[in-house]
Amino acid sequence: MTVPEPATIPVSFSAPVLSSGEITTHAYTPQNELEWDTYVLGRADGSPFHQAAWKRAIEKTFGFRPLYVFAKRNDRITGIAPVFLISNWMTGRCLISNPFAVYGGILADDQETESRLIAELQGLGQEQRVQYLELRSRRSQSRPNFHRNSRYSTFTLPLCGDAIATYNALPKDIRYMIRKAEKAGLRVRHGLEQFSSFYHLMTINLRRLGTPAFPQRWFKNLLEEFRGQVTLTVVYEGGTALAAGLSFLFRDWMQPYYIGSLDAAKKVGANNFLWWELIKLATERGCTRFDFGRSKNESGNFDFKKKWNPTIEPLEYQVRLFQRKDVPNFSPANPKFQMATDLWKQMPLSLTRIVGPRVIRWFP
Repeated sequence: MTVPEPATIPVSFSAPVLSSGEITTHAYTPQNELEWDTYVLGRADGSPFHQAAWKRAIEKTFGFRPLYVFAKRNDRITGIAPVFLISNWMTGRCLISNPFAVYGGILADDQETESRLIAELQGLGQEQRVQYLELRSRRSQSRPNFHRNSRYSTFTLPLCGDAIATYNALPKDIRYMIRKAEKAGLRVRHGLEQFSSFYHLMTINLRRLGTPAFPQRWFKNLLEEFRGQVTLTVVYEGGTALAAGLSFLFRDWMQPYYIGSLDAAKKVGANNFLWWELIKLATERGCTRFDFGRSKNESGNFDFKKKWNPTIEPLEYQVRLFQRKDVPNFSPANPKFQMATDLWKQMPLSLTRIVGPRVIRWFP
């Protein structure tokens, strides 16, 4: 499969919408796709996970049912609510915005539109008899009947357009690890033709974390649906791929979203080198923000990202309970899953690649 390399999407935020006029709500259809994506690209808080491409990739890979809705005023979109209906023995029946995404939730131009979309989602929750509704909003206001899920934070590094200046501003221990990797002769390549190396490293990393492997078709669908917005980066020592990442480019920011590495990568600083090369790539493509993505608070990944001296922002996910009594926690870090996580770490890699794709859909 040949997919073009990514190009930076220009920033073009929507003009303010007048608050007069009746708000109407609508179910998403393929005919609304261009209008939907134009709205997402025009929102400062928009993300790849709000784009229609994420919806299509989820549908094609996992078969979850989308129940996307949007609001209009004066025949113009003023808000969107991407949400999937999911039902399995682990999560129960639920609505999630958005599955397998770190950012999601409602985008709205004003409080009236947001309130209308919240009411629509709550109505869907009651109609579909779900146990809960989860909104993975990056930022959100307190809402009646919603509970906060404050387990995660996200990390953002501003880019000045000068890679050397960015490098000099990094903490000394980070610069030391980058130099160590360079002295070890590590090299980097960018390109989608490295898919096999990326997937191999990704599954190794997931097993190390005790997390089920994604199916190959998930990543291939992302490459297909996000044409021009994704790239693969791989770090090599000689002919051996040590670390790799799949990254999204969206307007003025870049986010490495899936990262994998060998155990040997840490010894020669390959992980630090990978992140630095990704920062350089983002700078070259004109990005002004580098998003390290989310990590669970007080985790090893949290500590690693914190060392780069980024802006740390608590994520404000919210959960509306319907037929469930407590806020769900299906993270592998949940102590209830400790035995299963430990067993997964001991499984042969080949077996995790067979079983993982059947299991990962239970933890969206």
